[in-house]
Amino acid sequence: MASVDSFNAYTTIGAYLIGVLVSYLLLGVATSQAYGYYHRFPTDSLQLKFLVGFVWLCSVAHVVLNGHALFVFMISDLTHPDRIFDQPTPKSFETVFLFYGLIAACVQGFFSYRIYAFSKKLHIPILIWILVFVHLLSCTGSFAMGLRAPSLPAYQAETDWLAIVGWTVGATCDVLITVTLVILLYRQRTTVTRRSTLAQLDKLILWSLETGLMTSITATLALICFIAMKRNFLYLTFFAIEPQVVVNSLLATLNSREALRAMNECEVDLTIPMAFTEKSMHKETDTVVSDKEDQSETSHTRSTDSPV
Repeated sequence: MASVDSFNAYTTIGAYLIGVLVSYLLLGVATSQAYGYYHRFPTDSLQLKFLVGFVWLCSVAHVVLNGHALFVFMISDLTHPDRIFDQPTPKSFETVFLFYGLIAACVQGFFSYRIYAFSKKLHIPILIWILVFVHLLSCTGSFAMGLRAPSLPAYQAETDWLAIVGWTVGATCDVLITVTLVILLYRQRTTVTRRSTLAQLDKLILWSLETGLMTSITATLALICFIAMKRNFLYLTFFAIEPQVVVNSLLATLNSREALRAMNECEVDLTIPMAFTEKSMHKETDTVVSDKEDQSETSHTRSTDSPV
């Protein structure tokens, strides 16, 4: 962490400012996506609607808390930059970690259940749920330890290992989810020959890679900057952005069902299985494609997941 004598506003407050501004932009995108979701899919389960609303509210709280912490660093301590390092950090700064953990737990937990709904096997989802729990614990620990830290350097020194564990586990979880979904979809692809079905599966694989890589790359960059450049706030740039990327990945997944409808020339029944209801545990698919011309081939695509 930078000292008072070597304080550089560009690599400290400036880096944090860029991250917060980008997070505001991504929140706007997420808000638009959330509105579109509620408008396009009014028949989705109440549990899924609640999940979307809760994650969106957590993302709002995340950017508001980041904005308050930035205000304290930039305005309240404008003429006394030494206060950034000599005084306790604003409580909003530590609370950001708590909301980050909640957002990641909800979204990664949702994707892990989708893997179970697709594969009907529990070994990989259980591993993901364990990683999600460890990540949430690391974020909660960072929040709790920050409340009693006497200064920002002391806070960083105490929570170094927690931050490294959290980002490592989070990135690992994102990669595991992405790889698993791509493998499952690719296996499904090898069982069909119809052109429209192949196009859908190709799109699903592409969306899985896009959303999964975005979240894992952001977490990895935050981890690298934190380990390699502890004397500045560059890691906070990605830390401010990462939860908003995660939220947008969830909303993009749900809203992309509309694109599948447009692609499909056959009759489409789009549902999303949720783990929260007994009835939904018997749903086998996120996207069920039924083709009146070829019933045998359609049975291969009944476990096709909604786009990731």
